[in-house]
Amino acid sequence: MHGRAPADGLGQYVCWQNQFLCPVVAGEGLSYCAGACYTKFMYKCSNNVLTLLPPATGPFQLTVSNPNLPAIHGKPITAGGQHLGIGGTTSSYCPDVVGAACPPGTVTSLVAGDGRASMNVMVPGGQQVYLRPDWNVGYTQAHSAYIPSGSLTTGFGAYEGGGFVNLNGNGWPWVACPPTASGGGGGLWNLVAKNSTNAASLSSCTPINLKIDPLTQNGASAWQYT
Repeated sequence: MHGRAPADGLGQYVCWQNQFLCPVVAGEGLSYCAGACYTKFMYKCSNNVLTLLPPATGPFQLTVSNPNLPAIHGKPITAGGQHLGIGGTTSSYCPDVVGAACPPGTVTSLVAGDGRASMNVMVPGGQQVYLRPDWNVGYTQAHSAYIPSGSLTTGFGAYEGGGFVNLNGNGWPWVACPPTASGGGGGLWNLVAKNSTNAASLSSCTPINLKIDPLTQNGASAWQYT
């Protein structure tokens, strides 16, 4: 690799083998393999063959990745109010009757497979992750299967050693919206799945990747997230 354009997030490229240019997307200089540029959050290149990373098989936390956005780079994705946001404090609950079996409930973690994702919880019935009609990321309330009409429950990819990817919306990335942007989120940066229907309203938001950080131990991280 040689050279990189100024780190302004626009018109950035990395040059591979002194001849192949790959763009910088969400702060990541895309890698090169056999004529294709690729993200290491989803693919790997072995012996000049590009393949998908293996699926994540255990529970994981998510952190924001975009070195060009230092305000939130490395911050965790957290659960609160049936919504996944950026930074903040994880909101969870465990009834007294569960006693010492209650998980700590201090971190937000997920499990994923077959294009779906759920919160990593103990509560019977679980808590399913979905994209709301406004393309924010929600999860079901404990003891309820209610999901708003128009939501999407599939199209999530979780890759071992890579990232948590939204496969809906024809390849648009996750974006982080500051509190003043139209993406919402209250006083915190907000996580939104960008697509052709909402792109115009997200001009103040910045593309990000969501890095998978596997938990060192299996088991639920919370009884339920609130």
